[in-house]
Amino acid sequence: MGRLRITGGRTNVWGRLCLRFSDWDFKAASRDGYGEDWPLAYKDIQPYYDLVERYVGISGSEESLEHLPDSFFQPPVPLTCQEALFRERVREKLGRTVMPSRTANLTQPLNGRGPCHYCGPCERGCMTHSYFNSAFTTVADAVASGNCTLISNAMVYKVLVDSAHNRANGVLYIDRNTREPQELLSRTVILCAQSQESVRILLNSATREYPNGLANSSGVLGHYLTAHIRNAGGSGEFPSFGSKPMVEGGGPHKPMGIYIARFRNVPNAPPYKKFLRGYGYEGGSHTGFNWGAPGFGIAYKKAVRDAHTTISFNGFGEVLPRWDNLVELDPNVKDVYGIPVLKIHMSDGENERAMIQDIGDSTGEMLEAAGAKNIRTYANPSAPRWALHEAGIARMGSDPKKSVLNQFQQTHDIQNLFVMDASGFPSNPCQNPTLTIMALCVRSCDYLMSLFKQNKF
Repeated sequence: MGRLRITGGRTNVWGRLCLRFSDWDFKAASRDGYGEDWPLAYKDIQPYYDLVERYVGISGSEESLEHLPDSFFQPPVPLTCQEALFRERVREKLGRTVMPSRTANLTQPLNGRGPCHYCGPCERGCMTHSYFNSAFTTVADAVASGNCTLISNAMVYKVLVDSAHNRANGVLYIDRNTREPQELLSRTVILCAQSQESVRILLNSATREYPNGLANSSGVLGHYLTAHIRNAGGSGEFPSFGSKPMVEGGGPHKPMGIYIARFRNVPNAPPYKKFLRGYGYEGGSHTGFNWGAPGFGIAYKKAVRDAHTTISFNGFGEVLPRWDNLVELDPNVKDVYGIPVLKIHMSDGENERAMIQDIGDSTGEMLEAAGAKNIRTYANPSAPRWALHEAGIARMGSDPKKSVLNQFQQTHDIQNLFVMDASGFPSNPCQNPTLTIMALCVRSCDYLMSLFKQNKF
């Protein structure tokens, strides 16, 4: 499910959490000494965050956090009574910020799309187009412009290269139905196929001049794989406040619940001694039948109808980029279309292991502070089950010897070849990446348009 080869890609099934990065993320290496800074700052991307948010439609609340900047929000999806109680008690007793999830679900009409009416689950489709899916927004708008041709059933194999002029001049793809190769020629090539797929295309595009992958004179292509650790969290029971359980499909179904902002290694606080960087939490409340009620027969049938309300959440933590977390072509395996597949090497480091344990411990701390009962927490090794937020394997940077892309996601080696997805991230902050992917893409496209106007291609 993580690497969907369909129109709209992962936005058909994504969690829709939209969080900005800040200079606390872009310049983290300058602060804690690990890795590389991004070749851009928050001021460079802020106007593009603004533009994307107004187009997508993000519901949420302003919290005035330096490390998690506010956005242009539609009204937030309301918290449940239990979530509101949890928010206030955690803020009062621990000073941590619990907020309604900042989500790409409309609460007001926008460009012909209706507001969410809580039918859920969102990933099964949305007839009112209330949640953002590029298939019925960006793709539809591009095709309607008359300047875009959508070619379906095209499995891209490699970038075509004019070696004599060191230029990309198109792509070769396999027709999914006929299994026949086809070529498309172009003035520029933009890969935006999700991190692993874009890098697979570059690795499969090796030439005599670039034997280890196209645009890979640095040798870093495929290295520094990151995602998010997520195998720690917990749950606790809360009062039901008169709520009644519903059978599956009955009653309103909130698109999202709560987000707990990062509170380790943040502004105006001393560095946390156990690990670098930080994590946030995603979760929410749920009221259901009391399936664990004691007894049997009539007594059990009555007791099971008593509302059973829990709040559960799990952490999403930053994985530090390491050379030995990487992807490479598997010399022995091809997919059904005859395209060589990736072999993935990934493991948790000491920093991730320490963070996972802290996520579990802090979960119990917050649930206890909020007055939850029957608290259960967990903290398990994460790799190889990182969250599906892969990034970093064609990293951006100012030095062509240590990076694949510049700040506009243009390859250092081939001037008309761009990679506009998360593979360019030099680090992968704990916030979900999609909003930043979109903002960077628009910024890079503005830059590309300026090159066209200068007749550079």
